Amino acid sequence: MILKEFAAYTREFRRHWLEYLMLFLSLDLLNQFVIIPLFRYITTFVLQAGAIPFVSYQNIITIITTHTVVFIILIIELLLLLVMIYAQFAYLLHGVRAIYSKNLTLKNSFKQIWQNIKKIRLGSLLLLALYFLLVIPFADIVFRTPLLAKIQIPEFILDYMTRTPILLTILIVFYVVVLFFGVRLLFTLPLMVLGQKKTRTAMKKSWQLTKGMQWWPIIWRLFLLAVFVSVILTVFYLAVYGMQLLWDLLPGKYPALILAIANLSLIQIGSELVFIWSGVIALFIIFAPLKIVPMEEKTAKNHASKKLISFVSIIFGLIVITSIVTNIMYLVGVNAHAPVVISHRGVDNKNGVQNTLEALRKTAKEKPDYVEIDLHETKDKQFIVLHDENLQKLTGINKAPHELTLAEITKLTAKEDGHQAKLVSFDQYLKEAKKLHQKLLIEVKTTPNDSKKMLQQFNKKYAKTILQNKYQVQSLDYRVVESLHQINPKLDVFYIQPYNFMYPHSVADGYSMEYSTLNSDFIWQDSDFIWQAHLQHHPVYAWTINDEKLMKKMMYEQVDGLITDRVKLAKKAIKEFQDDSSYANRILNYVTVVHMPNDLEA
Repeated sequence: MILKEFAAYTREFRRHWLEYLMLFLSLDLLNQFVIIPLFRYITTFVLQAGAIPFVSYQNIITIITTHTVVFIILIIELLLLLVMIYAQFAYLLHGVRAIYSKNLTLKNSFKQIWQNIKKIRLGSLLLLALYFLLVIPFADIVFRTPLLAKIQIPEFILDYMTRTPILLTILIVFYVVVLFFGVRLLFTLPLMVLGQKKTRTAMKKSWQLTKGMQWWPIIWRLFLLAVFVSVILTVFYLAVYGMQLLWDLLPGKYPALILAIANLSLIQIGSELVFIWSGVIALFIIFAPLKIVPMEEKTAKNHASKKLISFVSIIFGLIVITSIVTNIMYLVGVNAHAPVVISHRGVDNKNGVQNTLEALRKTAKEKPDYVEIDLHETKDKQFIVLHDENLQKLTGINKAPHELTLAEITKLTAKEDGHQAKLVSFDQYLKEAKKLHQKLLIEVKTTPNDSKKMLQQFNKKYAKTILQNKYQVQSLDYRVVESLHQINPKLDVFYIQPYNFMYPHSVADGYSMEYSTLNSDFIWQDSDFIWQAHLQHHPVYAWTINDEKLMKKMMYEQVDGLITDRVKLAKKAIKEFQDDSSYANRILNYVTVVHMPNDLEA
């Protein structure tokens, strides 16, 4: 029964495939080249005009209280972003219905979208914000929009929430609740857009339509669709890989390269076609119980207009050209530059207690480019190598570093991952690092209890050593970045950013970014943040990456450094990614590392 439905939907897709292609690709390109850059530039411009270099939890109160106009503009921009997301889904829903009814025109589509937007009120926007957060997992099945891809929980928060049974339980309960409400409110948007219902009324209707397990047939069909897509793409990728594998055995380098470029472009374009097909089928599945679009069988053939054929041909031509250019760069190795490997907190695969000399000695044998460590100021205004703001987790002592002197803290024994070691001062760590010829990436931690002259003290005591040994400094606190830049411009100071709201604009000499915010938004483009940073000659490090596929993906995104807990694995991943023994392996590398994870998650 379900297979017959899918077959009928597929026949409908085939009859109007050019229109569906135009609908989805035009929205993808609009997102990628207009909407996302526009919102980023507006945010960057507004913050620059207000002399605000960044937005984070550290300065949000300051922005609200001392930059009220900027805060109001940012809130307006956020509301406009919600309207834009709503308008995009309205464009899709109206478009699919119009294509099926054979009356698709851009003029009518924009007119209907404008009618929908005019009905939105402030209260509706707040409900829509909640709704989008709930249904994003299902929305990605229907439409892989780069705009929605920006709305995600950063991986470092998920990692933190899985560290203890209590936090893990809270996270699981949160996901279960979101999943439940997301399923029950799945029909809200179609009812609002196509049924002309108000937000609250549409939510009530969706809740009613999904009561008593009536949601199960829809979710089951969407799940089966995702399985079909996975199988189709796997077979397709293997076929292309096998063809390239055979061609690589033939003599001559350039014929193999030409076919590799063609095969990689085929993978990218073919994948887009499959996902557009699956998006249309998913919409039909959602439409079916609403009876908004009649899904009876049609026999009449569709004849695409010359204008439509020309429009789709232009779009496809642009995609093919950009794909070929980036694929040439990837296949000949231009993009595969080796990033520096940075040992996170001085460990490699749990070989010791973080930020201790024992771990440093073991890790230095793996020859990472840098060892990243953390500093806190102590009660007597010295520096201890320690990450946490409380000693409880490592030592069992419920005290903060500022509550104890350096001598008191260095007597404590830290325990982690079956190892134990003494906590050490920054001076001790520097001495051992110099002895091992190991470069350091030094993160300066701050708390409200730090002394007013902490950074001056840090510069006076350690700047000479840092400069002589070409160490780098970083901080999550932008005040540290700004102050150290003023105190000693010769220091290389990076700004750590867990979120990516705007284009890079600060006095920082580089950036350490949470890796999940650096993913590129489209199959032929690099991360726009990295691209902008490189234009300013600022390196970008990604943290914390412990998965081999993610390491390779970040290399494809052209990050300049990998901050990792697994140094040996990172070096192995870099070597494999740069290995160009065959074009077939490079294509397989692209599919399994760069392309497949994004698409299958969507």
